[in-house]
Amino acid sequence: MVRIRLPRKRSRVVWLAVAVVLVAAGAGAWWLWWPEPSEAEGSTTTAAASVGPQRRTVSATGTVEPAHRADLTFGVSGEVDQVLVAEGDTVRAGQVVATVDDELLRAEEAAAAAELEAAQARRDDDEAAGASDTQLAADEAAVVSADSRLAAARESLERAELTATIAGTVVEVDIAVGDQVSGDAPPDSESDSASPESGSGTITVVSPNRFVVEAELAATAVEEVKAGMAAEVVPVDAAEPVDGTVRSVALVAEVDEAGVASFPVTVEVAGEHEDLFAGSSATVAVVVEEREDVLTVPSQAIRQEDGATFVDLVVDGRTVRTEVEVGTAYGPNTEIRSGLEEGDEVELPGFVRGPGGNDEQGEPGDMKILPGGGTGPGGPVVRKGP
Repeated sequence: MVRIRLPRKRSRVVWLAVAVVLVAAGAGAWWLWWPEPSEAEGSTTTAAASVGPQRRTVSATGTVEPAHRADLTFGVSGEVDQVLVAEGDTVRAGQVVATVDDELLRAEEAAAAAELEAAQARRDDDEAAGASDTQLAADEAAVVSADSRLAAARESLERAELTATIAGTVVEVDIAVGDQVSGDAPPDSESDSASPESGSGTITVVSPNRFVVEAELAATAVEEVKAGMAAEVVPVDAAEPVDGTVRSVALVAEVDEAGVASFPVTVEVAGEHEDLFAGSSATVAVVVEEREDVLTVPSQAIRQEDGATFVDLVVDGRTVRTEVEVGTAYGPNTEIRSGLEEGDEVELPGFVRGPGGNDEQGEPGDMKILPGGGTGPGGPVVRKGP
């Protein structure tokens, strides 16, 4: 192998050229990633302190359910001989939806009626014969007992017809002709929501186009929520929010598997809605506080340092650190109780120019590491936000 040795002077020239190239490359990277001072330092914005109505809300999530539901169940024993409705049918209150064979019930009614007639006849005969007071009292007791049995038989006969207790839509028919019903359950069960579960032998009717939201409220917020408070309901499948009212708040918490306690709350949706669907999810915002003429500024304008709370007030193009007393936070805005007046301009945190021209907002005291890590000696260049 033949080695070519450069003259020492020429070697120095080559290494100098390489150094110049490296320095130029580093400078190019620095100019590429480091924003112009006017972009990084001067990208602050301002906002005016304003007076207006404010409200504070407590949020909960839940499920949309029908506002009214009736689980209709036979209150007598027997064999079902008619089912007169199907799922999807519309029914009116008092409409017969199913029946059981009433032959035995009619026989029991006839027997009770005959027993009452016989008891009345005995009482009348003993009164005519001048029977003792003790005998007449026994006769009267027998009449009362027979009359009670006849009333019960007639009530059972009436319950052989299962009727709708509310007007609405049939959503479940869990019964068929030939089924045996026990009559252990009440003849019908009506509720203000769809929380009860229907059992065997049940026909379920729900109110059409009227809904509630059954939600879970965090234990930390339950003390603030009361029945009658206004609420905004945001169903996931609705085009826009709808108004609502808190109907009830449970007094006893429910605890999930993780041990987290929450309180069931029912929010009634105002009006009728054809675009809401039972079983869909919804978010509820309960208005727990509503005030007029509240002075606020964007919350991001407020800073704290050494125990003091202040904003950067813009005066004649300069910023003046001004201490303020803050109050309630309303979403992105915070109440100012003292230190500012309506119309005062406050400075908001500035921006650091990111790659591709994207602006990244800096919060007070934030440290921004610029893309590329910088080119200065000693490692990455770190930029402190305003």
